[in-house]
Amino acid sequence: MSQKKNALSITREENFSAWYKEVILKADLAELSDARGCMVIKPYGYSIWENIKTVLDNKFKELGHVNAYFPLFIPVDLFEKESEHVAGFAKEMAVVTHHRLECIDGKLIPSGKLETPYVIRPTSELIVGKSFSRWVKSYRDLPLLINQWCNVVRWEMRPRMFLRTAEILWQEGHTAHETAEEAIEETIRMHEVYKWMICSILQIFAIPGKKPKYDKFAGAVETYTLEAMMQDGKALQAATSHFLGQNFAKATDIKYQDRNGIMQYVYTSSWGLSTRIIGALIMSHADDDGLNFPAIIAPYQCVIIPIIKDNNGSDVISYCNSIKNELSDKFRILIDTKDDSPQNKKWDYVRKGVPFILEIGIKEVENNSVFFTKRSNDLEKVKLSKDEFTHSFDKLLAEHDKILKNKNESICKSKLVDNIKTLDELKEYFSNNTGFAKVKWHGNKENLDKLEELSLSIRCIPTEQSGTIGKCILTEKETTQDVIIAKSY
Repeated sequence: MSQKKNALSITREENFSAWYKEVILKADLAELSDARGCMVIKPYGYSIWENIKTVLDNKFKELGHVNAYFPLFIPVDLFEKESEHVAGFAKEMAVVTHHRLECIDGKLIPSGKLETPYVIRPTSELIVGKSFSRWVKSYRDLPLLINQWCNVVRWEMRPRMFLRTAEILWQEGHTAHETAEEAIEETIRMHEVYKWMICSILQIFAIPGKKPKYDKFAGAVETYTLEAMMQDGKALQAATSHFLGQNFAKATDIKYQDRNGIMQYVYTSSWGLSTRIIGALIMSHADDDGLNFPAIIAPYQCVIIPIIKDNNGSDVISYCNSIKNELSDKFRILIDTKDDSPQNKKWDYVRKGVPFILEIGIKEVENNSVFFTKRSNDLEKVKLSKDEFTHSFDKLLAEHDKILKNKNESICKSKLVDNIKTLDELKEYFSNNTGFAKVKWHGNKENLDKLEELSLSIRCIPTEQSGTIGKCILTEKETTQDVIIAKSY
């Protein structure tokens, strides 16, 4: 029996990193830019981000958040007001120090040195806080629930498309509240929104939990995270939500008059998800034939390829249009009439992860049927009547997503272990495997260097705890706390 030929030249098993890059390039998602560390997100890739944005933005608005926009440039002296925040981002900041260029001997030289340099925002807590300090005067102005869709810059020395780039597209929510309890409730509520988006909409296997205190967002009191497992067993931080206490309120002077007429500092939260989630989608669902997308964010949910021979073109095109017309009110449908062979078109859409690829010729027209390939189910080929297909298309998409979810969960759960008790056992496991190890940890920084030596880190303290007593993997002290340890992106 001949070996199945894949649509990609590199398999996941051969070289996961090279495979990931080929998936992106063959699907025409993005390319590296002339600006070092940055990428160009091409139309097909950007439409994925737009679809994710639409789902999330609708959910934010449903929960009472409104969109705004804040400056790209943040004065350095404003950053200095929150020392822990500055320390957390200092090595990643891009700084504007001059405001013009002069041409000297044919070269452009920075000129006009700024009295106060500007940081290109790595995140916006401080600049948003200054606006909040002007907007909030009374308890009647609270809660303040704001989100912005924007870009941020974090100087990245080892760029990888969608995973680590100097410029990142994301959303960042910022909220202000009367009490710590309200701010914590908002932080957890948005953590649950991300869990819904990542696990139920994008069908990605992820473990929700808190970051250890030493690894929380710079300036936060608590950081909640979703740690997604990729097909190679490595962790990727998919989204975070932060309870900021009064740290940023005090740094930017966000005060309100309470119900007793006393001036108080607000409590704030922030939360964000970036285009990194597209990298997570690729490494969770793509296979050796290319992309595989959940239906709700696929740029096209169905592509129709006309098979035209002799003089039957008008009949075939008319039939294709009739299929599209029955579906296009609710679904994203494309009829591909470009000048290329049907076979080339089909494999292009396989690589691009289109859930259903229809091939329609005169035989389908005469039989009032459709012939299609199911992307999620190992390129299974199916023939249905036209009416059966169009009337059940929503169910077919739901089945598509269920298959993706089951495949991803099967891979990830096979790499989730909870029987490791000692550091030696941990070392032995990760010398031959990748995955998530659920172990006991006492909760302090003692002996963390032993994990770093193994290129491992504590990814999160899972929300769901076993409650059993065991010995800390690093100190052998008794504890009930479970943590997830893994290698990460």
